[in-house]
Amino acid sequence: MAKRIEGVLSPVVTPFRADLSPDPDRFARHCKWLMRSGCSGLAVFGTNSEANSMSVEEKLVLLDALVSGGVPASALMPGTGCCALTDSVKLTREAVRMGCGGVLMLPPFYYKGVSDEGLYRNYAEVIERVGDDRLRVYLYHIPPVSQVPITLALIDRLLGKFPGIVAGAKDSSGDWANTKAMLDAFKDRGFDVFAGSEVFLLDNMRAGGKGCITATGNVNPGAIDRVFRNWGSPEADKLQAGITATRKIVQKLPMIPALKAIVAHFANDPQWRSMRPPLTELTQAEESGLITELKASGFSMPGI
Repeated sequence: MAKRIEGVLSPVVTPFRADLSPDPDRFARHCKWLMRSGCSGLAVFGTNSEANSMSVEEKLVLLDALVSGGVPASALMPGTGCCALTDSVKLTREAVRMGCGGVLMLPPFYYKGVSDEGLYRNYAEVIERVGDDRLRVYLYHIPPVSQVPITLALIDRLLGKFPGIVAGAKDSSGDWANTKAMLDAFKDRGFDVFAGSEVFLLDNMRAGGKGCITATGNVNPGAIDRVFRNWGSPEADKLQAGITATRKIVQKLPMIPALKAIVAHFANDPQWRSMRPPLTELTQAEESGLITELKASGFSMPGI
């Protein structure tokens, strides 16, 4: 049985060229920097990747660029949950074929107010159509964005039917009580829980979680990884306070363009600022204020 991913994962921001096509070379460079700098894995095609602004084919080209470029497939947890069942199946099947360590799967999110029965059928259909015991599905609970929650009852049913394949969850509810409820209910059933923000990383580790999958992992992986590595040490609370402070600076602005502005500045690569519509870049004043505040806090991105 392959060892499961744990630690700090980044939902990697996607670079776009001037014509708004994804840029595999920049993407691979950033992914390699993240893996060198503290990330244990990469949740490519997450929310902060602008994944739902890209086609299945575009994602597969990027995934292939990473694996062929030397990023270990076992460290990848690509987002494969789409509104269309067949798109989810195609992405998930290819991720398994490439040897990815897992897939992070949104529920189908266009229709709101759907039942647990409908969501169960969707996940079950994907798992059964892929039909591969190597598959590891991590459920992606992000109700502030998707408006389609993944309930404890749904997790319980999926674990009962697909033990070992349903491997865990990313909880991006922003509600620690919900994350704690997931841990209390399922951590002893082989269900790995990742906090959706490093703000909850220390609490998650102390309660039996496996790490975090966090937007600011794109720019602050080393400091976040230090909390993961040292969560049981006397300095853990101080280390946690440091990464929480950085997160608070970044999240004052829309997260995705803020992350791209930070990468663009510290990598001295203006093309990184590019966003695919409908999202837009930060204003010059917003970016200037963000970079100034980060530098004043002692933030840097060594080696990027």
